[in-house]
Amino acid sequence: MTHALEWTLLVVSYLLTWLAIPHVLLSSKRPASTLAWVWAILLFPFVGTAFYFAIGTDHFKRRRLRYIARQALPAHDETPHAQSTLASTPPHTQALLRGLAAINRIPPATTNCADLLVDAAEFYPRLLDAIRSAQHHVHVEFFIWRNDACGREFRDALAAAARRGVQVRLLLDQIGCIGISRRFFQPLVEAGGQFSWFYALPFGSHIRLANLRNHRKLQIIDGRIAFVGGMNIGEEYAKPPGHPEYWRDAQLELGGAVLTQLQESFATDWLFATRERLDAAAYYPVHDAAGGQLCQVIAGGPDLPREPIPKSLVALLNAAQKRVWIATGYFAPDLLLLAAMQLCAARGVEVRVLISEKSDHPLLVHVGRSYYEELLRFGVRVFEYSAGINHAKAILLDEDWVMVGSANSDNRSMRLNFELNVLVQSPAAAAELERMMEEDFAASREISLRGFLPRPLGRRLLEAALRPLAPLL
Repeated sequence: MTHALEWTLLVVSYLLTWLAIPHVLLSSKRPASTLAWVWAILLFPFVGTAFYFAIGTDHFKRRRLRYIARQALPAHDETPHAQSTLASTPPHTQALLRGLAAINRIPPATTNCADLLVDAAEFYPRLLDAIRSAQHHVHVEFFIWRNDACGREFRDALAAAARRGVQVRLLLDQIGCIGISRRFFQPLVEAGGQFSWFYALPFGSHIRLANLRNHRKLQIIDGRIAFVGGMNIGEEYAKPPGHPEYWRDAQLELGGAVLTQLQESFATDWLFATRERLDAAAYYPVHDAAGGQLCQVIAGGPDLPREPIPKSLVALLNAAQKRVWIATGYFAPDLLLLAAMQLCAARGVEVRVLISEKSDHPLLVHVGRSYYEELLRFGVRVFEYSAGINHAKAILLDEDWVMVGSANSDNRSMRLNFELNVLVQSPAAAAELERMMEEDFAASREISLRGFLPRPLGRRLLEAALRPLAPLL
């Protein structure tokens, strides 16, 4: 009798977990995400349901995030400088930037500096020098910060700046920084700096925000220098070329009027994390826009209902005239982005995609390969980087446009993470990115349709099985 009762309770519990399915269907998620969650609940009823209610339900979270975002009002408006520069550009450039401005609800800006920094070997010394020369404030935002010699060096540099009287604010994502505690940053706090997680885990009201991660990498010095890109802080990212665990990455150093928009981005994130408003004029110095290069901030996040990053990528592909070279750490495009890449190649534009053969998330490598045939048949050239782990998120558009940031070409970056990219019209930066990507293509294996199609059945089954789960990975 007891055994029968146990089986009855098990079956009832199993059926009760299915009650989550109507909730999934009514949540207005994208079809692929809805299907993935339904299959997860059906195949793994207890675990799948628990995960869904832990990280899959996000309506109330997004509504709250939008409310917080509305509290960080722009401090200054320097867009007239960009508008005057934009007016003197060709019609197709005006159309591109006006479209991106409408998608992102951020007006075009200008920058008087757009230096591409390749790998930690170039970025880390430049950031340390900027921190050590700061006079008023240092605002630092990363996804990952390691407890190692590199992490301690940057922590101590921030603490030294705070002891000099510089306002130091450090904002990190706790999911990205698993393995490091708040105690690690106590020397910074004791020196007068401020530290905060974007949200605190594992307890408290933010527990169900675990699936919405702050993946942005933004560093601002005195409101005059900013760094934007894909790099994190840790010794593992500083391995030299040729090392088996070498990481390939990129960061942009920017100056000029675009700093106002980047500062507003940090201020919004800091407000959400700490409730402190950063609206004093000292954080937003006035910039001379003379001779500035046009740029566009592209910020994505679950608090933005328009999904600006995937739409911005489609806009870039539609605007391309000669070439679009894309480097991404993880590749799992949605149907909209996949179709845009196919159509771009079909009209004669050279479309190349650089994807890492080795990855810190190996399942995503197989997911990415499930899209190769659809791209190759339209003439898209696909390269798998084999000289290390390619972590760079960069796009080279035609001869003079460069986009660098934190967003990968996958569902998490497109719709779940807080991401930050910057598009710049700079022939010099474009030449540097072209050089970098040419090196990467040479260190890659180009995938041909003839060589790809006869791959083993086991690989094809694995790719097919993982692809529907891409929205969850």
